[in-house]
Amino acid sequence: MTLPFLPTFPILLAPMAGVTDLPYRALCRELGCDFTYTEMISAKGLYYGGAGSAALLQTSPLERPCGVQLFGREPALMAQMARHICERYAGELAVIDINMGCPAPKITGNGEGSALMLEPALAGRIVAAVAKASALPVTVKFRKGYDGARGNAVEFAKVAQDSGAAMVAVHGRTREQMYQGKADWDVIAAVKQAVHIPVIGNGDVFTGADAVRMRAHTGCDGIMVARGAQGNPFIFKEIKAALAGEAYAPPTGRERIDMAMEHLARMAAWKGERAAVEMRKHLAWYVKGLRGAAALRVRVNQATDVAALKGLLEEYRDAIPVP
Repeated sequence: MTLPFLPTFPILLAPMAGVTDLPYRALCRELGCDFTYTEMISAKGLYYGGAGSAALLQTSPLERPCGVQLFGREPALMAQMARHICERYAGELAVIDINMGCPAPKITGNGEGSALMLEPALAGRIVAAVAKASALPVTVKFRKGYDGARGNAVEFAKVAQDSGAAMVAVHGRTREQMYQGKADWDVIAAVKQAVHIPVIGNGDVFTGADAVRMRAHTGCDGIMVARGAQGNPFIFKEIKAALAGEAYAPPTGRERIDMAMEHLARMAAWKGERAAVEMRKHLAWYVKGLRGAAALRVRVNQATDVAALKGLLEEYRDAIPVP
């Protein structure tokens, strides 16, 4: 299958559990992100009717076309849930992505996520089953390998391709590294040379200049941004400018707080007062590096409702000198 919904060199927002919720994905799209995914969803949780899993399938017209990311290790169950998603959400989704890269112990402990890199044959059966059952293109996200002694990304990419994957995204770290150390862009380049399907590069893209370097170093077909987008939806505009060779003016402190307030408002509209707690980590990222950020974080973590958070942000923004 082809991926006609993607531009020639797409910039994608990586699915991040507890981070890339619906309001934030929509903000990123508005600021230049070409494609977003739901947070990763357990096929087993969806099968057993978990309310949390079903809620994660909600998307917005502001982010469509978008993708859904599934994880699991049972080919038949993954296929069944892929078929269900295609039938239930026809017209809302453009791709089904299979998570084979999550390093979290609670995921790998069940043999899911990046643990599947230890079982390439099983991973291939999962991809094949989902591709056969799905009316949508199937993509796979994985890592350099499970650990330093087992860096099998190239082999894994070939298995994914031969099993029906239409695209792969490669994070240049092993499961053992988690998010530490430096991402290995050489492995992304090696995967690109080894397969004929599109290869998306992921890992250590925090600026527009990073994106330019990754494209030149790896020859990748697109870039997926993860931690670089945390509290910084502006990064997509920055990357687009850098790739086009255009000037980019970073947001001022006031503009960063205004964006944080917009994010808060959208989160509150979607989740009500739960937003007061769920926005805490986002707000810490938005204010990182600004004067007085540490004191503000303390006050943010003590706030218990949306109105209080809004008041704190307004007070902080108005105290920032106008350039």
